[in-house]
Amino acid sequence: MLTKEQIQEILQPLTDSETGKSLVELQLIRDIMIKEDRISLSIICLNPEEQSRMDLEQQVRELLEAGGAPNVHIRLRNATDYERANLRGESAEEVVDEPGKLKGHAAGLDDHELISESSGVNFIAVASGKGGVGKSTVTVNLAVALARKGKKVGLVDADIYGFSIPDMMGIEEGPVVEEGTIIPVERFGVKVMSMGFFIRENSPVIWRGPMLGKMLRQFFNDVGWGELDYMLLDLPPGTGDVALDVHQMLPHSKEIIVTTPHATAAFVAARAGSMALQTDHEIIGVIENMAYYECTDCGKKDYIFGRGGGARLAETLHTELLAQIPLGAPDNHISEPDFSPSVYKEETPTALLFAEIADKLIAKYEH
Repeated sequence: MLTKEQIQEILQPLTDSETGKSLVELQLIRDIMIKEDRISLSIICLNPEEQSRMDLEQQVRELLEAGGAPNVHIRLRNATDYERANLRGESAEEVVDEPGKLKGHAAGLDDHELISESSGVNFIAVASGKGGVGKSTVTVNLAVALARKGKKVGLVDADIYGFSIPDMMGIEEGPVVEEGTIIPVERFGVKVMSMGFFIRENSPVIWRGPMLGKMLRQFFNDVGWGELDYMLLDLPPGTGDVALDVHQMLPHSKEIIVTTPHATAAFVAARAGSMALQTDHEIIGVIENMAYYECTDCGKKDYIFGRGGGARLAETLHTELLAQIPLGAPDNHISEPDFSPSVYKEETPTALLFAEIADKLIAKYEH
């Protein structure tokens, strides 16, 4: 089976007629996934005409078949105005004034109105003491669960160094600009904004703390969020600059701490919880992720990472254990139209656990 690098090399001859650059170099061939004998990828089409799209798809199939990959699933999507402007060298004019400066203004909201306590938006920051505990997975599925309850939900990927929300939700397009306002991307009923929309694939973020704080503030003030009931923030792990900026910008935000059952993970997560308490943020609960592995055949639960870490953390922080989420991954297929790597389908057992958490949050905020 071909590797991702070999696929990119095979498709290198495909070029954009206007710039003459390779579609691979322009990152218009994305989401390359290899599973057993099947390859899946997305093509961003600069020319929206149907014949042009069909010709491009045929060229990709022929090149890959000649390279030894006959079983290929291709998703076609027209480029957004933002992507087209960016590729034509106009992004600084159309969308971004300067690094860390988004162009546009939130429709219907004055500066700081969204983040003011009087806005009526319920802010929930999701934090963890360390990386690798599934904080972003929890954030994504909790946001989707709230949207499935009929709530208007926004999601800010505030993990600016390690942004992952767009990929986790299967988002392939970027935000668009309408009448000078940046419109967040909507997926599964959740409006999403992430640094990942404005950074070229695999490019590192090397800005210092003040610039990151400025970018985060503009995610609140310069984006047309519309009406929201809840705004979730996926914070970076630990207690760094961005987490501190959020605490200062949103003193009325409440917080959820994510940990695993392992005693060390819970111990480190207590630091994030302590920071929230020191900045007068109410901790509304702890979610223990990867709590156990449940055998699909016999139903037996194996506690791979130990037991009790989430409950001990909740006790330490004087809050409740909202849920214990099992170790696993969504059983999603690449060929599905609503494919996403990390969002659980609505009727699956794990999705129902997130629905229960959403009910608890709604009860806390609205009753």
